Amino acid sequence: MALTAPMRRPQGDSRDSSIRPNQIFAVSLHHTMLPPPMARSVVEAVEQHLLTPYGLRSLAPGDPQYRGRFEGDPFSRDGAYHQGTVWPWLMGPFITAYLEVNERSQSSRKQAEQWLSDLRGYLKNEGLGQLPEAFDGDPPHRAGGCLAQAWSIAELLRASVEDVYSTAPASAHARAAG
Repeated sequence: MALTAPMRRPQGDSRDSSIRPNQIFAVSLHHTMLPPPMARSVVEAVEQHLLTPYGLRSLAPGDPQYRGRFEGDPFSRDGAYHQGTVWPWLMGPFITAYLEVNERSQSSRKQAEQWLSDLRGYLKNEGLGQLPEAFDGDPPHRAGGCLAQAWSIAELLRASVEDVYSTAPASAHARAAG
């Protein structure tokens, strides 16, 4: 079926210019959807506006909707959850994307390892072997939400093993070769 006229946005509909972490998946997935210059631009924007020592913020601090603290009653916490809270699990896709746009160079692996060091330190010390679901978007990035979140640990482990140390399981190597 061919379209005879260009699709139009509904009247009054405006574009969302907020900087959110979702865009990192366009670069980190095995089959990226972006040309290299655009992929690099996405990684740079995420690094500049969303990266913290403990993961990626869910919204850039300069946005009027940004909430830097994940605190208060359940209603307040729910309101902050997607408005600036840091999610540790998003460090994994960010590391993958960063390494991809930097051709997995030795210097980019060292940088990735450095970014993961704060999460490893938290895991070893404050977290007693666990990583939380979230951290505050604003320093000092207090832990919040579920204090032992499986996806936070899983992505730290995956990014370390597969991306930084290049020791992916055999099934992942087979996917990459195919």
